[in-house]
Amino acid sequence: MRIIISPAKKMNINTDTLACRSVPVYLKETGELLEWMRSLSYAEAKEIWKCNDKIAEQNYRRFQEMDLERNLTPAVIAYEGIQYQYMAPAVFGGAETDYIQEHLRILSGFYGVLKPFDGVVPYRLEMQAKASAAGDLYRFWGDKLYREVVRAERTENGKNRQGSLIINLASKEYSKCVEKYLKPEDTYLTIVFGEMTDGKVKQKGTFAKMARGEMVRFMAENEVEDPEEIKGFDRLGYRFEEALSDEREYIFLK
Repeated sequence: MRIIISPAKKMNINTDTLACRSVPVYLKETGELLEWMRSLSYAEAKEIWKCNDKIAEQNYRRFQEMDLERNLTPAVIAYEGIQYQYMAPAVFGGAETDYIQEHLRILSGFYGVLKPFDGVVPYRLEMQAKASAAGDLYRFWGDKLYREVVRAERTENGKNRQGSLIINLASKEYSKCVEKYLKPEDTYLTIVFGEMTDGKVKQKGTFAKMARGEMVRFMAENEVEDPEEIKGFDRLGYRFEEALSDEREYIFLK
């Protein structure tokens, strides 16, 4: 089983709280994107980022000075977004950290796919960025994100499993990098956190991010391996709605 989540825009450097355990699998491709970013003028980079001058200046400097092999922070604590705050991986115990390293995968426009304790540096490059010189990032990565998410899932006797189980907690911007390449034998389950408004389920960005982080924490604390166990999630006022859910989508409402 693999759980996929999105990255966050805001990042930090923290080389003391937790140790890195691994390196990003697509570091070569990341290096190619780094060289391309370095070739851009400040104005071109800012246009891609679509941000204010303060953020653009910080990230332009980051790319010019970036070393992909030094001063690394484990990915799961490098990202500072709401989802990661509610996941709170820095206070996980040993069993929880082992669980997320095995099951959780962070999708990234710059790194492709990250395990939680892959060492990373701060960057800004969203998947939907219009990277004209390098081409569209969806085309740049192709099916690599899907292949890495499902890679090396094996049974105890060493035989390949028939299909993969993917729990989708990512935004559409990132989840479609995997969805596009799903095989018929794969099981792909999207978790929706919403509220009922005018007879329809509506997701609110901030609340959904909070719940996604709590769901990862819930799954790690309970070492969830079976999708049925996910239905027991009852944090932040959410409850599983059996009548609205099916085998492809679990709906949780406040």
